Amino acid sequence: MNTLKILNTNYLTHDVKQFVLEKPQGFIYRPGQSGHFSINIAGWEDKIRPFTFTSLNAWPYLELIVKIHDDHEGVTHQMGKLISGSQLILHDVFGTIEYKGPGIFLAGGTGITPFISIFRALYFSGNLRQTGLIYSNRTQEDIILGDELFKMLGPAYMNVFTRQGVIGFQEKRIDKKFLIETIRNFDTNFYVCGPKNFTDEISADLISLGVKPQSLII
Repeated sequence: MNTLKILNTNYLTHDVKQFVLEKPQGFIYRPGQSGHFSINIAGWEDKIRPFTFTSLNAWPYLELIVKIHDDHEGVTHQMGKLISGSQLILHDVFGTIEYKGPGIFLAGGTGITPFISIFRALYFSGNLRQTGLIYSNRTQEDIILGDELFKMLGPAYMNVFTRQGVIGFQEKRIDKKFLIETIRNFDTNFYVCGPKNFTDEISADLISLGVKPQSLII
């Protein structure tokens, strides 16, 4: 267990906050892994939640990207109030999504976070090829690190908006019809991360379209 000082905070979207934390000496993790965190404030130390590391091991600090839920007085609502100098408690590190080779990544909302560190690691090592991203959000304003994702992936990066709210805009969802129309080759790895219904539905659709269970990483 480590107590980590917050070095900097920044809102990336209206409800997604970036935390830059001090990094314990010798601390190592794999891209896609997460940690169990709590807030070092009386009454909040035992309210533990999982958040994904979006930084790389080579960086001198840790980065978290967290969706702030202000609709109830929960952990992320409290994190929305934290400033530089506040502290988080890192309880442990655990494996979430592990990179198993090139493929197509499908993310919903903050489900992009485990993919960010994977893309960054591949990009900086010159190995980000034969990789595509389909990223679903409610609106364009909800995209997390869109410019960086485009810089890394270029035309292999596609946005899908479910509630854009623009005249003439056609809402889209990543469903079976969309997958058939968008993806030509289902004989590859598929990485899926997002809300539970998003992950469950897309995983079932991919399996029905011939994706091998061992090629589906969720």
